[in-house]
Amino acid sequence: MRLSLLKGIRPLDRAGALRDAMAGATLASMNIPQVLGYARIAGMPAVTGLYTVLLPLVAFAIFGASRHLVVAADSATATIFASRLATMAPVASAKYAALAGVVAMQTAALLLIARIFKLGFLADFLSRTVLVGFLAGVGVQVGIAMLGDMFGVTVTTRHSIEQLGQVLDQLPHAQLPTLAISALVVACILAFKHFMPRLPIALFAVVASIAASYTYHFAGHGIAVIGPVAGGLPSLHWPLVGWRESLELLPTSASCFAMIIAQSAAASRAFAERYREPVDIDSDILGIATANAAAAVTGAFVVNGSPTQTAMAERAGARSQVAQLVFAAVVVVVLLFLSGTLQYLPHCVLAGIVFTIAVGLVNVQSLIAIRRESPGEFTLALFTAASVVVIGVEQGILLAVALSLLRHVRHSYRPHTTMLEPGADSRWLPAPATPGAETAPGLIVYRFGADLFYANDHFFVDEVRELVERAPNPVRWFVVDAGAITDLDYSAARTVSELCETLTQRQVQVVFARVNQYLHSDMVRHGIAGVIGETRIFRTLHEALAVVAADESVQARQEV
Repeated sequence: MRLSLLKGIRPLDRAGALRDAMAGATLASMNIPQVLGYARIAGMPAVTGLYTVLLPLVAFAIFGASRHLVVAADSATATIFASRLATMAPVASAKYAALAGVVAMQTAALLLIARIFKLGFLADFLSRTVLVGFLAGVGVQVGIAMLGDMFGVTVTTRHSIEQLGQVLDQLPHAQLPTLAISALVVACILAFKHFMPRLPIALFAVVASIAASYTYHFAGHGIAVIGPVAGGLPSLHWPLVGWRESLELLPTSASCFAMIIAQSAAASRAFAERYREPVDIDSDILGIATANAAAAVTGAFVVNGSPTQTAMAERAGARSQVAQLVFAAVVVVVLLFLSGTLQYLPHCVLAGIVFTIAVGLVNVQSLIAIRRESPGEFTLALFTAASVVVIGVEQGILLAVALSLLRHVRHSYRPHTTMLEPGADSRWLPAPATPGAETAPGLIVYRFGADLFYANDHFFVDEVRELVERAPNPVRWFVVDAGAITDLDYSAARTVSELCETLTQRQVQVVFARVNQYLHSDMVRHGIAGVIGETRIFRTLHEALAVVAADESVQARQEV
C-alpha cells in the first residue's frame, strides 16, 4: 500500500491558499453550531463535537485525497451508534464516551482493512434510492428525538415512536418560553437557509442565545442550559472497555462503516466530477480511517465524510483541504478561549439547530423525483425510511444494504427480455418477448438481458420453450442474442445444455450470437459448444443471421 500524502492540498498557490483560508473561517462560523448539535445527537458532551473537527480534520487533510470532502461529526453515523450505546451506558457518562471511542476505533480498523484490500467498490452496493430513504428515516428519528428539549418536557426512552407518544402526552405541561425560543430558532434558520443560505444564522442564534441566557439568567427561569463545558485541547488516551462489550459493538461499527463508505464515496465523487478532478476512493478511505482513529484517541466519536458539510464548504469557496485546516485552527481558538461561554447555551436552542439538520436530511426533491421516475423504487425508499424509524437505525442501515442487494438480484432474476419482430419497411425491430410472435417464419431472435446463473436459468428456459411452442410457424432457427450475457455458472450451464439438446432433437437449430470471449470460454468449458457445435457460436448478430439466411436459401432451392 503506497502512501501519497497531502493529495487534498497539493498543488496550491498563494491566491488559492488565501481563498481557502477565508473559506475555512466562513465554514467554521457555519459548522461549529452544527457539530455541537451532532454531539447532542450522539449523546456525547457538547465539547466533543468540537473535538471531531480538530485532529480528525487534520488527519484527513494529510492522508486523504479529496480536495473537497469535509470529514467531521455527522448526524447519520451519530444516530447509528447512539441508538446502540444508549442501551449499554448512561448518555454522556464516562462509560458511554469510552464506548463511543471504541466504536470510532473499530470503524477506523474496518476502514483500514477496506483500504488495504481496495474495497472502495463496496460503496456501490448501497443504492442512491435506499440511501435517500435511509437518511429520510434518520431525519425523522432525529427530529422526534429533539422534540422533548424543544417543548421543555422529559423524555425517558430512545425509541422514536415511544418518544413521540411521551411528547404528545406531556403537551399540556410544555414550557412556553422554551417552546417559543425553539420555534424562533427553527423558523429563523429555515427561512434564512432558503433566502440567504450563506449567512451563518445558526452561529448568530448560538451567540444571541448565550448572551440572552447570561444576561437574563435563563437557568433560573426554568430554561435548561448545557452547563459547564470543559475547556482546553483534548487529551490523548486509548478508549478502554471489556472484550465482551467490544464484541457487542462490532455490528454497530460495521453499520457506521457501511454508511461512511456510501456517503463519503458519493460526496467525494460528486465534487471531484464537478471540478474535473481525479477520484481516489481508496485514499479517501485511508484518510477517513486515520480521522476516526484520531477521534477515538481524543475523546470524540465517529466521523464521516459528510455530503452536507462538504456542500457548505464548497459554497463558502473552499477548493482544497487548506480550508479544513483553517477550520481546525478556529476550533483551537474556541476551545482555548471561548469554551466557558458555551455553558449558557440553552438546550432548546441546540435542539432547534439539530431539528433543522434533521429536516435537511429529508430530501423531498429527491423523493419526488424517485416517485415520478420509478414508483417501485419510491416504495423501497419509503420502506427503508419507515424501518429506520420503527425498527432502529442500526437495523435500518443493515436492511438498507440488504434491500439494495436484493433489488439488484431481483433485476438479474427477472431481467428484461426482447425479441426481434417485423416492423415498418421490412425491418426487424426489438420488442418485448411475447409468446406467439416470431422474427420471421421459422426464425426467432431472442435477447436475454442479464448473466445466466442458477437463479434465473429456469426463467430463461421456460421463456425459450414457450416462444418455440407458441410460434405461429414451426421454428427452425432460434438465435440467442447473448450481448448482455458475460458469465455462465455451472447450474445455468447444465440447464442451458439440456435445453439445447431438447431443441436440437426437435429439429430446432440453436445459435448464440454476440458471444464475447469470456462467455465463449464458459460455453466450451461446460460443454454447450459441443452440443450446438462451434459453428453455431458467433461474435456478431450479423454473422449469425447471415448463416441463417444462407441456410434458408439452400432449403428454398432444395424445395424447388
